Amino acid sequence: MEQKNNSATWIWYPGDLEIWLGNQFNNRRTERGAMFPPFWKQDSHYVTVEFSTEVSVSEPETVSIACEGRYNLMLDGKLQFGEPQQFTVPSGRHKLNIKVWNQLTPPALYVCGPTIKTSSSWLATYEDKIWIDENGVAHGSGIYVPAASWCFDSPDTPPSTYHLERREQQPVSSTPQPQGGTLYDFGRETFGYLKVAGLQGTLYIYYGESREEALDREHCETLDVISEGKASGSASATLGSKAFRYVYVVPADGSSYDAIDMDYEFSPHDTALSGSFRCSDQLLNDIWQTAAYTMDLTTREFFLDGIKRDRWTWSGDAIQSYLMNYYLRFDTECVKRTIRQLRGKDPVTAHVNTIMDYTFYWMISVGQYYQYTGDVDFLREIYPRMLSLFNYCMKRADGFDTSYMMEGKDDDWIFVDWVDFPMHKRGKLCFEQILLCKAEWTLHECAAVLAANPLDNAPQGSLTTEQYAEQADMFEYFAKHLQAETIIKFWDSDSCAFLHAIEDGEMNRQITKFPNMFAILYDMLDADRQQEIMKSVMLNASVPAITTPYMRFYELEALCMMGQHEYVLGEIRDYWGGMLREGATTFWEKYVPTEHGVQHLAMYGRPYGKSLCHAWGASPVYLLGKYFLGVSPLKPGYEEFEVCPSLGGLEWIEGAVPTPRGLIRVAVNDREVRVTAPDCSGWIVVGGRRVPARANTETVVPLA
Repeated sequence: MEQKNNSATWIWYPGDLEIWLGNQFNNRRTERGAMFPPFWKQDSHYVTVEFSTEVSVSEPETVSIACEGRYNLMLDGKLQFGEPQQFTVPSGRHKLNIKVWNQLTPPALYVCGPTIKTSSSWLATYEDKIWIDENGVAHGSGIYVPAASWCFDSPDTPPSTYHLERREQQPVSSTPQPQGGTLYDFGRETFGYLKVAGLQGTLYIYYGESREEALDREHCETLDVISEGKASGSASATLGSKAFRYVYVVPADGSSYDAIDMDYEFSPHDTALSGSFRCSDQLLNDIWQTAAYTMDLTTREFFLDGIKRDRWTWSGDAIQSYLMNYYLRFDTECVKRTIRQLRGKDPVTAHVNTIMDYTFYWMISVGQYYQYTGDVDFLREIYPRMLSLFNYCMKRADGFDTSYMMEGKDDDWIFVDWVDFPMHKRGKLCFEQILLCKAEWTLHECAAVLAANPLDNAPQGSLTTEQYAEQADMFEYFAKHLQAETIIKFWDSDSCAFLHAIEDGEMNRQITKFPNMFAILYDMLDADRQQEIMKSVMLNASVPAITTPYMRFYELEALCMMGQHEYVLGEIRDYWGGMLREGATTFWEKYVPTEHGVQHLAMYGRPYGKSLCHAWGASPVYLLGKYFLGVSPLKPGYEEFEVCPSLGGLEWIEGAVPTPRGLIRVAVNDREVRVTAPDCSGWIVVGGRRVPARANTETVVPLA
């Protein structure tokens, strides 16, 4: 979170705001009125943080000081009196140290003077490694890092006041029910705070993503009971945020109310800098619009999975949200918040979300973030936590012929995917080794970037350029070795596929799409073997089908990478179009085409357990932007880009992809490709040709 301007801004210890805010966020889930905390360890912010800077002023300068917490101030190592709201710094060169304590919210600091202002140039440390000798001289120090900052530029808006925006919405219809009460329909899936006007007595409120759920008092997933004495004016503050399309309101005997509406809660975005997509097929346009709305609903303080259930941050869900976001809103702050929140603090005691694959996704997501943004500062901040997480993995890895493959332990969750066919998750899964290998390549790339971008005045305790370079070499060795061993142990030449797992030294010869499509995605094999996988696995109807949008994301991406664009569009029409035909207004956690009506609502053994607005359902935003508009960064932060469009049988497509430098606009038909680039240059790849695309202009490439 970098400072956006030259004004003073609130600062805090990196990651602490996200950890604190994430604890509020992850504990909002309710099931039938009971709070439902997440399954994993929840860390806390550091309660004492010291902020420091060195200043040089030609004349005495008075600064104002605001803190979230109690604090003390030291000038050149000397403690000053009280907790001054204003302080005069004498002329000359000085060191300021302000130590802030806050048990309830992250310690945060705001200092503003004519030249002395808090910013991300200040340093922060949570460690109190100081001792005082018999002469009263302090010794020792902590590990210092650049302070975090973002958009809190007023002393009256400290970080703990952060909140999303709201907008009033009205129901589109209200229908009295024969059994009593009224069913309100808000027209499509939404999220926010129900408001009750003129309440007298008690109301029973039943929420539903579907009409059936809202009307089922005994089994709906979320409900509220609100009484007149508990609400002042409207009941929104009491009810809390909920996901719903329908609300069934039943007054208790003798109770009444005047009206129902809601405050829609949302994360704002700049439409002028957002991605777009249109084509000659209206169904695909509807799919893209629904996917975009699904992403907007699941983009909150963090990227969550589903707005009804679970309302948590999951690493496997989030990595897909990041990629979709890069082609829709390019909200990099939400990406960083989610990455920080998911990682938490050291020491590491469990995998991210307790899931081994989600640990690997977390590391991979950092490398992807850098590729799309070019943000070296964030890479430098998060890299130490990548290291400690990797070290945790290696302590749990099996030497297994020195290849250090990973196998789930008793307290690990091996997820992979929800499957509708028999598939055990024991032993050394090929899928997990491929993810680990990609995580190691990511660590290699991150270390190499940091070695090539040293800081002029690195904070005390930072790694040196030589140390980064040594670690880059180490991770390259790990990745190459694991990649080779994975191919040797799991590739079956007869089947032309990766096999499933090794358990107790025995090979499980089951063939699934999971390891095979990730071998394509992560470039584990040469081109010939990738083509073999396409024939023997990806396009083989005898291999069990994937039914979750979660893994269809990767399946269809792998098919796009192998040039199967027309096939992919057919799958998008059938799968996501199938949800629209079932009445979806947002995309679901899972879709099984052979199920219909209320069958689609059940999951986890509950009649309405399925999430009908799930982030991983929005993958057409990513697929259509990257593989049909064809836009991707060749160099970090779109310093250089590539447009490799594909009509996939369509008559025309057009759209825009957001980048840190502005929108890249693409229009394609059977005659020409038009690309308008912002402040960057790149290449247009069509028909075996590679044509340069110039910055700040439109490039037209004839196809004839």
